[in-house]
Amino acid sequence: MKEATLQKKAELVEEYAGKFRESKSLLFVDYLGLTVAEVSELRSNLYKEGCEMHVLKNNILRRATKALGYELDDAFAGPNAVVLSKDATNSSRIVYDFLKKNKNLKVRFGIIEGKVAEEGELKVLAKLPNKNGMLSMLLSVLQAPLRKFAVAVKAVAEKQGA
Repeated sequence: MKEATLQKKAELVEEYAGKFRESKSLLFVDYLGLTVAEVSELRSNLYKEGCEMHVLKNNILRRATKALGYELDDAFAGPNAVVLSKDATNSSRIVYDFLKKNKNLKVRFGIIEGKVAEEGELKVLAKLPNKNGMLSMLLSVLQAPLRKFAVAVKAVAEKQGA
């Protein structure tokens, strides 16, 4: 019986270590004080943006992060949940938007693209647009000189034609 339990825990650690590897953003939050409805609302908001939130035992979190090469033993105390995202900014933005209405959620720290990030760094990330937003901003910056050139050429052509 005990071996079966240990085997299940080992499988769970390996499953979450794999999920953590695939994610660009991991946010570790303390959800103590949130109602079931508030947690459901947060999960729903995260799901709409392609993120997931999992409540795990600290021992599983420790072992899964250790499998990725992080020594975060002291970081896991009390109730913890992990928010996973394939985008580096989505999870931070959603969690910090949620924090504006629900002060009981606490962001402990995160792992963003392989680097451990403190709460201050995560707040800055939360203000950035997602990948699609950044790409559209880049495209508009790249188009601006061409647009100005086209307007200038059109003005010259109209002037010569008149």
